[in-house]
Amino acid sequence: MARGVFGLASAVLVVLLASVDGFYLPGLAPVNFCERKEASKTCSNVIPLFVNKLDSDQSVIPYEYHSFDFCTVSEDDSPVENLGQVLFGERIRPSPYNISFREDKQCAALCQKSYQKGDAEHLRRLKLLQRGMKLNYQHHWIVDNMPVSFCFTNQQNYNVCLPSFPMGCYVTASGHPKDACVLDGRYRQPDSYYLFNHVDILIEYRDMSHEPNMFDAKVGGRIIRIKVLPRSIKHTDINNLNCGETAEAQAIKGDSESMDIIYTYSVYWKNTTVKWSSRWDYLLDSMPHTNIQWFSIMNSLVIVLFLTGMVAMILLRTLHRDIARYNQLDNEEDAQEEFGWKLVHGDVFRPPRSAMFLSVFVGTGTQILFMSSITLVVAAFGFLSPANRGSLMTFALVWYVLFSIVAGYVSARLYKAMEGLAWKSNILLTAFFVPGILFGVFFVTNLMLWEKGSSAAVPFGTLVALLALWLFISTPLTFVGAFFGFKADRVLPPVRTNQIPRQVPEQTMYTKPLPGMLMGGILPFGCIFIQLFFILNSIWAHQVYYMFGFLMLVFLILIVTCSEATVLLAYFHLCAEDYHWWWRSFFTSGFTAVYLFVYCVHYFTSKLTITGTVSTILYFAYTGIFVFLFFLATGTIGFFATYFFVYKIYSSVKVD
Repeated sequence: MARGVFGLASAVLVVLLASVDGFYLPGLAPVNFCERKEASKTCSNVIPLFVNKLDSDQSVIPYEYHSFDFCTVSEDDSPVENLGQVLFGERIRPSPYNISFREDKQCAALCQKSYQKGDAEHLRRLKLLQRGMKLNYQHHWIVDNMPVSFCFTNQQNYNVCLPSFPMGCYVTASGHPKDACVLDGRYRQPDSYYLFNHVDILIEYRDMSHEPNMFDAKVGGRIIRIKVLPRSIKHTDINNLNCGETAEAQAIKGDSESMDIIYTYSVYWKNTTVKWSSRWDYLLDSMPHTNIQWFSIMNSLVIVLFLTGMVAMILLRTLHRDIARYNQLDNEEDAQEEFGWKLVHGDVFRPPRSAMFLSVFVGTGTQILFMSSITLVVAAFGFLSPANRGSLMTFALVWYVLFSIVAGYVSARLYKAMEGLAWKSNILLTAFFVPGILFGVFFVTNLMLWEKGSSAAVPFGTLVALLALWLFISTPLTFVGAFFGFKADRVLPPVRTNQIPRQVPEQTMYTKPLPGMLMGGILPFGCIFIQLFFILNSIWAHQVYYMFGFLMLVFLILIVTCSEATVLLAYFHLCAEDYHWWWRSFFTSGFTAVYLFVYCVHYFTSKLTITGTVSTILYFAYTGIFVFLFFLATGTIGFFATYFFVYKIYSSVKVD
């Protein structure tokens, strides 16, 4: 069955590879722009600027662009978001910014917003703008499928470019400016809000008219980089605008007076020699701590490989000696002198308690592992790059649904091997238990986002589509997999199980379950926590994650360390005549998820500045889903490693 699934996955990869045109991914080919006098059907002069959601590192609740009182246009021509974009709260909309290829603009007016004192609706819109500035909400703009970047020099004197920029800045009542206020020394009035109502847009382009091997010599150029510098300017007359660097900043103090806010923008063009294929490099290379990440990953890789090599060497040498000694016991008198793990050969394959839930957890964990593996492989080849928005989540979700057939097959096969009889309950629990928990948590959090009017709230139609994926695709696939699992021959243990259970002797402190789990989870966590920091940054701090090759390598190391640590501890427990290895093997490697949760709590308290009850609940709800899935995946790794290990060693010795 597994061979057939991998064959299907390989066929999908072949189709994807065959669809590559040149060196560009499908749908991500370069777009050529030309000047107004050379515009044609194949070469446009107009460059649309799209706006996306606004989010904050102090709140988990993103909002659509039109939720704030900014300049907007009709949203009828909005791009269609894929499933991954919708689930992540992305809402891409057209904007009123008018940009033409190689046409500079100086202080162009966009729109004017008026706020009258005493008007309740005006007061509500103004309060929302102030709240957005106080929580440091960030704009996400898109031009030619590239994020509009905001570049600045941080406190460590490094040049950093982020794919977002602040909507404004807030100066506290004590006169302490927030981070966004460092853009300009004029933003210093206590208890004031400075809305960035003006943007200087610098667009770098590559002139293609003189490039060799070009079919059309009249092609203008390709957009390489888009940088923005936001500013606050107090405009008094829309017909007499001043956007100079010395222009007065507009401070919004409370709601005690009427005011007008005029939005303006300037556009500048600059030629560059950077190739189109390298236009993402300046964003990815300027991510904070990138060099530290490379060094730390390599350092962890060497340490983990060295430790796992030592564990494997000690385990194999000791086992080889044990098996050779046991196989030399040829008479009945010698058999009485059995000791160590051979003593429990009559109980080691005794079905555990709650075999039903163990089989369900292992089946679902296998589904998650298969989904993670194929997603990482495809991402490492560049098909799920940041330029292809939402593709990572969409791809992972689709394959999670398709691999339901693996969950049903593994769960049924394992339950049958453990002499389970309630096959109907096994099928239903595999199809509904874990997906039901995930959908339930997701639905509750979605209600909170609906109540807040957030863009992350999944629309009702998408919610119905997700429910249909679960009930009409995932569930039938689980039933099909379970059918083949129960139809297959039962996996027979290599030794006969005694009718009367053997009494487990009193265990020492180090062979009890909890110390073993504590030791078994620390090594796998040690190989992932560095990558985990950057993954959490990409989720909660809105940084771009792109090192999927390293992530795939860390994933392989995680599998090796979970397997070896669990097998080693299982061997020690069997030598101590404790044959209850079924659930313990699952929890030993699964305990890595406990360290993961503790680290997420530490990240929340030390790295994030999230405020508000709803945002805190959402953070820990999403973290809970992530940790639970990680628990199932790592627990499954440890269980299968231990199962094959126990099966192998007891089939290698002579047992009367």
